[in-house]
Amino acid sequence: MSAPVKLYVYDLSNGMARSLSVQLTGRQIDGIWHTSIVVFGREIFYGQGVNITGPGQSHHGRPLQIIDMGETAIDKETFNEYLEDIREHYTADKVRYGSDFNCNSFTNDVVGFLTGGSIPDFIKDLPSDFLSTPFGAALRPTIDAMYRRPVQGQASIGGPAVAPAPADSQLAASLVQSVANRAQAPLSAHPTESSSITAPMHVITNPASFNSFLKSHRAAAAIFTSQTCPPCRMIEPIFERLAEEKGPHDGRQGVAFAKVDIDVGLGRNLAAEWNIRATPTFYFFLDGHKVTELKGVDAAELRAQIDLLIYEAYPPHPHTRLGIPIIQKMSLNPILFTQLPAVDNMVSKFFSFIDEVSWPPTVNPTPDQIKSVISKSFAPYLKARFTTPKALPNGAKASAPLISSIPALLQSWSQVTAALMTVLPADALFPLADMWRLAFLDPATGSWATAPSTSPSGGPIGIILPNATEVLESGSSKGGRRNFLLTVLRLLCNSFSSPALGRTLLTDSALKPKLTSVLVQSLLHEDASIRTAAASLAFNVGAWLQNGRVEAIRNGRGIQPHMVGEDEEWQVELISAIVEALSREVANEEIVHRLTASLALFLRLSPFYDEQLKPLLEVLQAQEKLQGKLRRGDGWEGDGGVGKKEVRQLIEEVVNKLCV
Repeated sequence: MSAPVKLYVYDLSNGMARSLSVQLTGRQIDGIWHTSIVVFGREIFYGQGVNITGPGQSHHGRPLQIIDMGETAIDKETFNEYLEDIREHYTADKVRYGSDFNCNSFTNDVVGFLTGGSIPDFIKDLPSDFLSTPFGAALRPTIDAMYRRPVQGQASIGGPAVAPAPADSQLAASLVQSVANRAQAPLSAHPTESSSITAPMHVITNPASFNSFLKSHRAAAAIFTSQTCPPCRMIEPIFERLAEEKGPHDGRQGVAFAKVDIDVGLGRNLAAEWNIRATPTFYFFLDGHKVTELKGVDAAELRAQIDLLIYEAYPPHPHTRLGIPIIQKMSLNPILFTQLPAVDNMVSKFFSFIDEVSWPPTVNPTPDQIKSVISKSFAPYLKARFTTPKALPNGAKASAPLISSIPALLQSWSQVTAALMTVLPADALFPLADMWRLAFLDPATGSWATAPSTSPSGGPIGIILPNATEVLESGSSKGGRRNFLLTVLRLLCNSFSSPALGRTLLTDSALKPKLTSVLVQSLLHEDASIRTAAASLAFNVGAWLQNGRVEAIRNGRGIQPHMVGEDEEWQVELISAIVEALSREVANEEIVHRLTASLALFLRLSPFYDEQLKPLLEVLQAQEKLQGKLRRGDGWEGDGGVGKKEVRQLIEEVVNKLCV
């Protein structure tokens, strides 16, 4: 007769993880999960060894969630024998949150034995996800101590039901204390990495759990070991280190690792099923099928097989095998516009614009208040931050601490910006944009613009962009309107000096379409200075994407379409605009240089290259248009095409390697 199997889910943080995780870890974590199995009228969990209580009567109190795991056809006596067998494996001295021995790995193993299934991924993956943050690592001793403390009323395997235990609030109190201690500790005392706790090993004691493990992972490696095998004890630490280095965690692609002790549980049944005749034996799987095996102690060959498995499961982008030295040597630092105007003259000119307009009485702040903010706070900040230090008699320059912006200053100036945008015409706004252009060279400004409390998102960028779009769509961008558009483009370029702000610009649903519209239209503008600034912005956007792709390869995560910033339709739109701008540019080598570099960055390592971008380039005749820049004719006005050697080499590399 079948019996229901339930998964009891507890939050060890008592709700603190949900409320504090973003602030303290940089990501949303809904709970620090502890799980137990309820079957045959008992609740079984791993902590101080294998523990058994009545359902809902453990020291964790009432479960936050109960998940139906199906039914088991295994009888109670067989299950008791299984528990007794693995009890020697899941001992109190081994429990460690985030390692291969924790409450969730135990329940996952038991569920596999009872039903052939597994517990939800959001629970299995939490330890490495949470503990890979500095805050999670700081709290790990607190959580481990909680696991190891004695459990009142524990029953023996098959024994009578235990008396209820009081709800436990020790961990929540400890978490509060840990938060306080961490806040008071010097920054150097905070852990900065926790590599020893990543990529947990899957401990498996039965065939059903092993089959579930293989179905859940594209690439997998398993060691079959034995408690009585001395060579196993030699190679196991190496296998565990490889799990830390090569396992999937925090979005990284990799190999899932499993350890099967054939002396525990139904380990011998599993070994017989896979024809294991000696230990240690390593099996390597791809999409659930064994691809190779390794016997004995050979650390170098073990590492080689793991690396080969990763290569087969997650082949690198085809561009990683291209010989493109010019493109590879390109700096991925953003193009910035750092020229310093005379701040006093700029402010004086801006005040004249303010005085010339009729100021509606409902607008707040008033003109006098605005002038006060500019003259007493923002202008002094710009002068102190960006004015070139005076030379000393001996030729040296005076040095002083570099002043940084503060949120209060930026917030007040952002409010002033919003008011000015509603009153001043576009041809009077370029000094305003120029002040922000300078301010965004200060890292503190970029940090403020990406803070959750800053509204609108991006700060002044969200306020200014609609006006730039209006100027472009009006079809009139002469005089002051031209200067405003040019300065906005340079402001956007400088915004990419902050990678976090770059991320906001390219992912925020309100900012991204506006930035894209301004960029695409400006690439085709009649004014060469505007096209130069637009080409610079295109380069910065491409460099931001390229930095993310290179980092994904370096960290082993691999390049995926769902990566931050990757958007197929958006890339098609921008690449089309860049190619069109290249085809029209027949005289300005600097613009051609920046546009070609931008195209290279958008194409190289793109997850959409083979299926979408490569056919697009053919339709756009990108190869022919670029080749036209190398000769006189439709593609170039000067004799023999583009003259600069470095530009010609870049064009040739893009034509011959990325457009074919």
